[in-house]
Amino acid sequence: MELIELQRNEITEHLIYSHLIRDAKDQHNREVLNRLAREEYGHYERLKKITGRDVSPNRIKVWFYLFVIKIFGITFGLKLMESGEEMAQKSYNNIAQKYPEVNSIIGDEKAHEKELLDILDEERLKYVGSIVLGLSDALVEFTGALAGFTFALRNTSLIALTGIITGISASLSMGASEYLSTKAEGGDRNPLVASLITGMTYIFAVFFLILPYVLLKNCLFAFGFTLLFAVILVLFFTFYISVARDLEFKKRFLEMIAIIFGVSIVSFGIGLLVRVFFNIEI
Repeated sequence: MELIELQRNEITEHLIYSHLIRDAKDQHNREVLNRLAREEYGHYERLKKITGRDVSPNRIKVWFYLFVIKIFGITFGLKLMESGEEMAQKSYNNIAQKYPEVNSIIGDEKAHEKELLDILDEERLKYVGSIVLGLSDALVEFTGALAGFTFALRNTSLIALTGIITGISASLSMGASEYLSTKAEGGDRNPLVASLITGMTYIFAVFFLILPYVLLKNCLFAFGFTLLFAVILVLFFTFYISVARDLEFKKRFLEMIAIIFGVSIVSFGIGLLVRVFFNIEI
């Protein structure tokens, strides 16, 4: 049964690589993908000689990875596939003694990781720093601001209005700062593109963080959902960046969550002090 699943995995990945070849614009990427597709099919044929049967590809897996690559880019999609390569290596190691023929496949699978890393030259990854800047600043700064507004104003409509004005102003400021910073660096990133990505990411985060105040009347419940949305956004983007950049997920995720909650607690205290000190009643 394990051999059959390995055989199915090889023909499935062959089909995924074959689809990617059609969309690859870079000649080097196309050549490597073509080689990987041929190797996967070769593995399938070698396993077929052992099992003595044809196996159909996992169509759901094929379309899943093609969808992921279409939405999140080839780097993220192939890195996810790379984790599957590691699992395949373990499976091959388990059956290597019984079927020595698979030793050559093991060698190919180990080489795949480097091959995949070599082709990951994706335009959008050049701007990951801009995405991180816009998102992290919005999550930390804006969540903290909403915490302060919640205790100081105690009115969801007023908090939402104040938040919208603050969020838009902050996104324009962040975008302008990223433009000047990128231009000063003089790298291969387009300053205008970097600026737009930072600003749009900030606005995207602001929309989700302020949404509970638009939908709910209780400001404390609204802030609770804001924190929940912040955790979801951190979870999603940390996972994406960790996979695409080979970074440790758990450490970065917990660090970001600790910062958000720490800033929120301090901002809550500041909002409460402002309300009491200035005797604000709204």
